[in-house]
Amino acid sequence: MNVTFEQVRELAQRTVTDVRYPIVKTYTLDAIWVLYDRVLRVDPHRPDDPARDRFLLSKGHGPSAFYAVLAAKGFFPPDWLDDVASLESPLGSHPDATLVPGVEMSAGSLGHGLPLGVGLAHGLRAKGFDSRVFVLVGDAELDEGSNHEAIAYAGAIGLPNLNVIVADNDSASHGWRGGIASRFEVNGWSAATVDADDHEALYRSYATAHPDRPHVTVAVHRP
Repeated sequence: MNVTFEQVRELAQRTVTDVRYPIVKTYTLDAIWVLYDRVLRVDPHRPDDPARDRFLLSKGHGPSAFYAVLAAKGFFPPDWLDDVASLESPLGSHPDATLVPGVEMSAGSLGHGLPLGVGLAHGLRAKGFDSRVFVLVGDAELDEGSNHEAIAYAGAIGLPNLNVIVADNDSASHGWRGGIASRFEVNGWSAATVDADDHEALYRSYATAHPDRPHVTVAVHRP
């Protein structure tokens, strides 16, 4: 299924799951679309390929953009988007890895995706795979202590196959002196801060070589 970004945006608008979070519906769409369209090595016909790249949506309360991209890339029929969060739908208000093709983790409480991503990246390297792990977190989610520990540990061991995308909509309670990127850099990560809707800047950051450390892309959204 070949679609344009404009078409995948229309797919995202068909969902109803984010009625509690109207802005969350599509502001992560650019970041996820560029990742799946130009970077990730995944195949909807072989969703369990052990050598595939992995994407973890830690910010699971806003899955509309993720669902739309998975549908656009052929992981499930677009018609599923018209019945999100109904009793019979596999597409819930949070993604369920046991029900949705292409979903790598079941999202619930914030603060779990990055620690899981660190373990997954570590395990893939131990098994000899060159697979990359991308984790999308929210800026407010970084207030969770579990993320602080994951950031510190990944930087300390230099996980080169770990990539984090921070969806920064200025909603964090505490923030970080010097900005979000500096929080990662002080722990040994490489970092880039880009506009959330700048596809070329997103791609450049995702494609940045970081052979001896993890990398973070801070995607800034200001409505």
